[in-house]
Amino acid sequence: MRRWVLVVGIAVLVGAALVLVLTGNTEVRYTADSDSTQQMWVRWISVAVGILLVRLMPPQVERVDAGTADRRQAWILTGLALAFAVLLKLLGLGMFEVLKGLLLLLAPLAVFRWLGGKPTKVWPATVRWAPVVPVVAFLGLSYFGPLAAPATEKPDMGAAELALVILGGFLINSVLEEVFYRRWLQTRWEQLLGPWPAILLASIAWAVWHVALQGRGELGIDLASVLVNQGVQGLFLGYLWSRYRRMWPLITVHGAMNALPLFLSLG
Repeated sequence: MRRWVLVVGIAVLVGAALVLVLTGNTEVRYTADSDSTQQMWVRWISVAVGILLVRLMPPQVERVDAGTADRRQAWILTGLALAFAVLLKLLGLGMFEVLKGLLLLLAPLAVFRWLGGKPTKVWPATVRWAPVVPVVAFLGLSYFGPLAAPATEKPDMGAAELALVILGGFLINSVLEEVFYRRWLQTRWEQLLGPWPAILLASIAWAVWHVALQGRGELGIDLASVLVNQGVQGLFLGYLWSRYRRMWPLITVHGAMNALPLFLSLG
């Protein structure tokens, strides 16, 4: 199963890119706050640099999670991720916070209480600063220079309101999503399949729900767009988690990317 998931996961991302190339839709939306777009391969460069730097930085000494692999939890969490993507698309963004809180937080906690097991132990880093290098490089490429996303329209809100929007988005999106898709979902599949199959699976699961958020109405193109955008970004986030087992790098990258359009519009 490990090899099958790895091959299928790679094929899904490569196939999505081919669909966009063949249909002339290589410009992808990078935020739900604007219709602004960016070439899909431009967004891959910062991911490739980040993954390379993660590989070069010192890893952990110990690679053993607490607890035992639980196939039931892995499949249930995958089902919840799929349900979130489908229901959000069907019910609309008005149910966003409700569905996210129910399916990505309350339901998993109930599952863990019911089935037990804690396979997400965080071990100490050998070199605590190691994740700083890929995180800073990724964000530097994303915010500055020729690879930076184009600025969007300046939001019509005051400083206090803007701060609340950024904080709310950070908690509801960055923190909750990284806990669910990487700390919970990816970790359980890593115990069953190994790092990269689990990273691919979690990245695709994380990407597909963005169809409801950033889609334009053509389901096939919308799905391909989020796979080559969020799906590829998820590889960097997933590798950070697999390599270092620390949440702060993931939350920092995710939060900064979500706030990127707002910050750029203020420039």
